[in-house]
Amino acid sequence: MAVRAVRGAVQLERDEPGHMEQQVGALLTTVLERNGLTSDDLISIWFTATPDLHSDFPAAAARRLGIVDVPLICAQELDVEGAMPRVVRVLAHIESDKPRADIAHVYLGAAAALRKDIAQ
Repeated sequence: MAVRAVRGAVQLERDEPGHMEQQVGALLTTVLERNGLTSDDLISIWFTATPDLHSDFPAAAARRLGIVDVPLICAQELDVEGAMPRVVRVLAHIESDKPRADIAHVYLGAAAALRKDIAQ
């Protein structure tokens, strides 16, 4: 079994706790589904949020999904001029037999523009 990394992002429409929970939950659910994973396959998840998001921790959405025994951490994304606002990114470390090229990275909604090089 190899350790792999899965990336993803979602842009929120507004900075509200319920909206963040919904959108980050959708992102995590889609990452798991597209890669055929369960929470037992997760090693850890890093979350970053742009500086304009401060209503809740993105990791709280993972806990509410039932991901309770996986190490999670949140950090603030760099405040780069012209960057897309209200974005939560994830970097999940997983155990998988899939080749690196078969890992499905997930960029939902407007965040798909962040990685046009990755087929969605």
